[in-house]
Amino acid sequence: MMLIRRGFLAGLAGLVLLAGCAGAGKAQGPNGEPLEPLTVVTSTGEHDFMVEIADDDMERQRGMMHREPLADDRGMLFQFPDVAERGFWMHNTPNPLDIIYIDPYGRIVSIAKNATPNSDAIIPSNGPASGVLELRGGRADEIGAKPGDRVRHPFFAE
Repeated sequence: MMLIRRGFLAGLAGLVLLAGCAGAGKAQGPNGEPLEPLTVVTSTGEHDFMVEIADDDMERQRGMMHREPLADDRGMLFQFPDVAERGFWMHNTPNPLDIIYIDPYGRIVSIAKNATPNSDAIIPSNGPASGVLELRGGRADEIGAKPGDRVRHPFFAE
C-alpha cells in the first residue's frame, strides 16, 4: 500500500512539474506578457528582436509608459487595423525611444530617433502607417535602419 501511494505521489509531483514548465520556453516581457519574434532587415543585415504586441486601444495608449529601459533585443510593436498618418508622444515614458513607423507591407516609412522622454509633443509618421515599432533610443542607428528597410513580422503582408 505504501509503495502504491509513493508511486502515485511521485507521479502527481511529476505532472505538476511538467505543467509548470509548459510555458517556460516562451519569451515574456517584464509583466509576463508574451513576446513575439520580429526582424528588421537593413543594409547591415538581419536584426532580431522579441516584441510585445500592442493591438488594442488600451495597450496602445499605455505603450511604454512607466517602463524600465528596453534591452537591445526588445521592443514593442503597435498594430493598427487601418493605414493612416500616425502621431506618437512620450507622455510618462521615462526613457528615450526610437519610434519606427511601418507601412502595411513592412517597409519603414520614417524613424523618429531618440524621442525625448516625458514629452507631450506629437511625433508624426510623415506618411501612412499601419504599424509602429518602438526600440531603445539609439538602436535604429546601431542597426543601420533607414526608411525603405523591411520589418518582418506576421502582421505585415509580404
